[in-house]
Amino acid sequence: DASKSLVYSYHRSFSGFAARLNNDEARKLAEMDEVVSVFPSEKYQLHTTRSWDFMGFFQQVPRTTLESDLIIGMLDTGIWPESKSFSDEGFGPPPSKWKGECKPNLNFTCNNKIIGARFFRSEPLSGADILSPRDTKGHGTHTSSTAGGNFVSGANLFGLAAGTSRGGVPSARIAVYKICWSDGCFSADILAAFDHAIADGVDIISISVGFFFSKNYFNDSIAIGAFHAMKNGILTSNSGGNSGPSLGSITNVSPWSLSVAASTIDRKFVTKVTLGNGESFHGISLNTFDVGDKLFPLIHAGDAPNTTAGFSRSISRLCFPGSLDVDKVRGKIVICDLNSDGEAALISGAVGSIMQVPALPEVAFLFPLPISLINLNAGKNVFQYLRSNSNPEAIIEKSTTIEDLSSPSVVPFSSRGPSIITLDILKPDLAAPGVDILASWSEGTPITGVVGDNRIAPFNIISGTSMSCPHATGAAVYVKSFHPTWSPAAIK
Repeated sequence: DASKSLVYSYHRSFSGFAARLNNDEARKLAEMDEVVSVFPSEKYQLHTTRSWDFMGFFQQVPRTTLESDLIIGMLDTGIWPESKSFSDEGFGPPPSKWKGECKPNLNFTCNNKIIGARFFRSEPLSGADILSPRDTKGHGTHTSSTAGGNFVSGANLFGLAAGTSRGGVPSARIAVYKICWSDGCFSADILAAFDHAIADGVDIISISVGFFFSKNYFNDSIAIGAFHAMKNGILTSNSGGNSGPSLGSITNVSPWSLSVAASTIDRKFVTKVTLGNGESFHGISLNTFDVGDKLFPLIHAGDAPNTTAGFSRSISRLCFPGSLDVDKVRGKIVICDLNSDGEAALISGAVGSIMQVPALPEVAFLFPLPISLINLNAGKNVFQYLRSNSNPEAIIEKSTTIEDLSSPSVVPFSSRGPSIITLDILKPDLAAPGVDILASWSEGTPITGVVGDNRIAPFNIISGTSMSCPHATGAAVYVKSFHPTWSPAAIK
């Protein structure tokens, strides 16, 4: 029975279907003259305040009549509807052109800001996922608030990046299409979301998702969906990928979509490390912890191998999970010769970690305990102090901000062109802020994702072309508010 094999029928905005087929069945379909392409449903990945001011989008009186009729279609991990960024206070009913719906589940309700919400899942459910538009990852809430979130005063992450959070067009409406789950984002679901979003009447589609490498347009669900969106007058804003700086690493290259690279803004987070002798160094991280003036004992990870579990000094110095001797590390700041997510130090009872890296990163990462990444020269001085003192101590201070005079610059992780699919088309199209971006977060999702760190917050600071994409989306919506009849190409 063919109906039992059918997963999706794409008929609202374009013609096609997703079905469970064996290789022979797929081959026979591909040989038919009326079939454009047949390809497997593969797994895609997410391309994981101050930024709008830096771009020149200063706070203005919302042009409510025009802007509130614009609808942003967000294809992502869902949304956290209780966030202040999505309050509908002051909003009237959805515009009459809206044809979508809110698919309620698990206490999820839409309002006059979030006017639509759907979810798409073609594979068996796994992990802690729930069949609901509700965001259990945080990513979709972050991107949605960046593109079209309300003004929220007092936004911060435990005191960091304090200010007013807002999207590019705070008066815009948001329609949510949950396509990404704990195990990724699948082709069949992506196409289903495009099919619905186009038919629902969105004005712009934003998707911070991509494959591991660029694909032929006829086999790429994002390129296909974006093409049909373009044919219906809808621009698709798409993240370029986080596989840079290698040439040709950009993944979303269709000429009809807006491919976005990630750039820095004029704010950089630094974390000061002070030794017991008063010598200090500035490293890079997002340290939300304030320990006051208290100094803690300092130990090198190579001096604390978990020999019971078979780890040697050469392994423990890298701070792999389980490699550290808990009795030696507990209550101390541990020096690691490699950067990591901090899990090893956390589970070993350390109170902080100093990580040596060859060069300071452009991106400040959030950790589950006080951590600062320092360069090798600073690391050499720390090591000399450690070896020349019988009771070495240090303190890792809460992060502060400095002005980044080199901004804007494309960050190294941002995928580069050229397009290896169509060499005579320049990609990415543009760059937008994608480094250390503060935006709303799902309060059902811990802020670091590190096992043992259960802190939650209404805002989070993360980086990636996933963050630059909604900045471009917001800018595109702003342009469309002035020129509602412009084509996707004109808006680009």
